[in-house]
Amino acid sequence: MPESFGFAHFLSRADAVGIFVLLVLVTMSLLSWYLMLVKFWQNSVLRNRSKVFLAAFHRLRNREDARRLWMQERMNHPFARLLEEGVLANQLVKAAAREVSNTTTNAADDFISASLQRGIARESRNLETGMTSLASIASCAPFVGLFGTVWGIYHALLGIGFSGQASLDQVAGPVGEALIMTACGLGVAIPALLAYNALTRMNRHFIGEMESYAHDVFSIFCFDRLTSSQHRARRLQAAPQPENVIPHVAGAC
Repeated sequence: MPESFGFAHFLSRADAVGIFVLLVLVTMSLLSWYLMLVKFWQNSVLRNRSKVFLAAFHRLRNREDARRLWMQERMNHPFARLLEEGVLANQLVKAAAREVSNTTTNAADDFISASLQRGIARESRNLETGMTSLASIASCAPFVGLFGTVWGIYHALLGIGFSGQASLDQVAGPVGEALIMTACGLGVAIPALLAYNALTRMNRHFIGEMESYAHDVFSIFCFDRLTSSQHRARRLQAAPQPENVIPHVAGAC
């Protein structure tokens, strides 16, 4: 009666190396699916919160409104944390302007712009968390499966050689079973690769939105500071100027 071949039969005849390779593939699969589910859920939550926050942000009129919005939403999502960078940088600029009389507008703008860029870089690193592991699984899993296949074929051929039976049915069954490891490697790698590409596109789109939003934050503080400077200039022009007093010189005619 012909011997029944299949995955269960392959496991029953696999040695320690084959079992180890299979456990590695199972671990990689579980880790990749965990990362995929977590990252897609995080992106969904970020998009929903960002829509609400940006709708409130576009109704702002000055930096005080921006500060109040930041106090309500800070540490809630990346857009709020980026607004925090702008608020804190603007406060430092105001403090420096009070202490140093010759602070230039360009220096203040550069400081706020650099703070916003640091915020974007930090949020970009947060979005990239776990992406390296997902890419590594997508690229390494096929080779791990291929290693398991090569080892399984080697192990099967050794068994055939020791048994002395080299008929087609004795060779095709074990070799076909060994190919299961390659299929397992591809089954781990393909979902991880598709998820990595999708998440990379979503992160790139999200970072682009943050850069556009950073320009809006920068414009709010620059426009508000320019308006304040114009108000101060008008007050100085409207202030009464002291009259020129000619000092009295003794003995003058």
